[in-house]
Amino acid sequence: MLGSTKTPDSKSTWKVLIMDKITVKVLSSSCKMADITDEGVSLVEDLFKRRQPMPSMDALYFIQPSKENVVMFLSDMSGRCPLYRKAYVFFSSPIPKELVAHIKCDSSVIPRIGALSEMNMEYFSIDSQGFITDQEKALLELYKENKVNTPKYNMCMNIMASRIATVFASLKEFPFVRCRAASSSIEASPISIHRDLIPTNLAAAIWSCINSYRTTIPNFPKKETCELLIVDRTIDQASINDLYVHFKIAPVIHEWTYDAMMHDLLELDGNKYVYEIPSKTGGAPETKDVLLDDNDPVWLELRHAHIADASERLSDQMTNFVSKNKAAQFKQGRDGGGEMSTKDLQKMVQALPQYTEQMDRLSVHVEIAGKINEIIRDIGLRDIGQLEQDLVFGDAGSKEMINFLRTNQDSSSDIKLRMLIIYALACPDKFEGDKGLKLMQLAKMSPEEIDAVNNMRSLAGSISGKKNTGGSGFSLKFDGHKKKNAGIRKERNEEEMWALSRFYPLIEEYIEKLGKGGLPDSEFSCMNEPHSTKQETSANASSTGKTTSNQPAHSMRSRRTAQWGAKARVSDDGSSSDSVLRLAPIDFKKMGQRIFVFIIGGATRSELRTIHRMTAKLRREVILGSTSLDDPPEFLSVRV
Repeated sequence: MLGSTKTPDSKSTWKVLIMDKITVKVLSSSCKMADITDEGVSLVEDLFKRRQPMPSMDALYFIQPSKENVVMFLSDMSGRCPLYRKAYVFFSSPIPKELVAHIKCDSSVIPRIGALSEMNMEYFSIDSQGFITDQEKALLELYKENKVNTPKYNMCMNIMASRIATVFASLKEFPFVRCRAASSSIEASPISIHRDLIPTNLAAAIWSCINSYRTTIPNFPKKETCELLIVDRTIDQASINDLYVHFKIAPVIHEWTYDAMMHDLLELDGNKYVYEIPSKTGGAPETKDVLLDDNDPVWLELRHAHIADASERLSDQMTNFVSKNKAAQFKQGRDGGGEMSTKDLQKMVQALPQYTEQMDRLSVHVEIAGKINEIIRDIGLRDIGQLEQDLVFGDAGSKEMINFLRTNQDSSSDIKLRMLIIYALACPDKFEGDKGLKLMQLAKMSPEEIDAVNNMRSLAGSISGKKNTGGSGFSLKFDGHKKKNAGIRKERNEEEMWALSRFYPLIEEYIEKLGKGGLPDSEFSCMNEPHSTKQETSANASSTGKTTSNQPAHSMRSRRTAQWGAKARVSDDGSSSDSVLRLAPIDFKKMGQRIFVFIIGGATRSELRTIHRMTAKLRREVILGSTSLDDPPEFLSVRV
């Protein structure tokens, strides 16, 4: 988009970029300011703020196709003295014909338009394999009682469908659309029927949008190139038996990976971590922020690791870095009064820039992991997490729940709220009548918190530590031990899993079945019938020696152990190399069609981790989409 505005007759190599609130977020999630300035953008402006005229410069508009935005654009460029020399206009989604006609009516603007195009990019990337439609209240707007066909309901559904469709338009992918089928039970209530139809309604709306792209976008595929599965957070119990509880509990249960723990226990601004460093002048500590994204190799390696494993890896990396990096050795030697040869000094100088950058990265992650482990110890989160897991897997019940509430009166209301939601969903029969009310009274919950538990039950459809031995001068410990799952082996090595990681997102079951062609049509209806896709999938399976036969859902108790990944190789200078997982998506794109999974009502970080894991397992790139990416505090505050 930015590069397309370069024309031979342009009087200036610089241009102004003008956006609205939504497109600013789209661009911010996709690139950095440096990427924009590299393409000749000298100034970024807000469409609705007063702007200084720059008649000698070209302007690039990246805006939503709304009436308000079009009126503002025309106001900028019409009349005898427009704000800019020429305007290149890109809409984030398809523009209605009446708005195009409105633009054509202004004869003074037409000669000043250098481009009028549909960019079709109105989604927000959360990492290389995830996106959201930025609708935090979708669960309430769609699933609350008496919401069907209201203005809020229709607007939420239309925005969601349009933004999802722009994903496929921008990637030039034509999906085979599948969704969870509505229940055919004659005993279902009107509310249940309404909720059951939401995935189907969304699938139909997406299909309608994509069909229009087939005739309007040049070179758009004529046959299916990928698969899209649409599910929601209120998935029907009958279709998956005892596994249904996973999908509803995922947003509130404590997830023990490094990424999830950071966003659950620490105060982050998106993926930005703010911390303090000692002042160089000896004054008050200075505030510094760091962005945890795909440009940070340490983050890429640790984000999906269990917090205990992440702590160990950081300890090993820091020890290895200090022992092998010449600049670090020089600093230690200088602090200890040691001397270095001229040759060593020369190597130190050569390593200094990389030393500073790598040391800063490691130091940030050491501080983050240290804070997380400190919080875990302070609030007794291991015991809390153990009880959560036991409740989900049927190893604990009302006795343990009552004992927890009686002995943990001082625990935060957030922890008790999450525990009671888990108990209400995992053991619904123990929460019927006044049983649940008595438990909530024992927990001293506020009326708002009681409503939160009842709302979650309603949405769910309730039933009628290795120690650090390195010499780097710090210690990261996790007071747990790896828990072996006897009888589960892979090739020659017995797999191991960390304690508290038994719970896994149900979406993994669906992706695996979808990848192997095992999703039953009776439970997941189809919007289109791509014969070519089925044939190609079968051919790919045959060539790799894989079967496409139906695979039974795995019991919660026979869950295969999690693979947290091998430790990254470390180069001689102490810096970690790129992990296999980081490069995996590039390779997998060549090996099969993409799989898209969209979750209505919010996705969790455990589900995002599962997407990366299943990409490696299926050798097909899997992409997760949702209305929002939820951490437990935000999920509880916004949705219940």
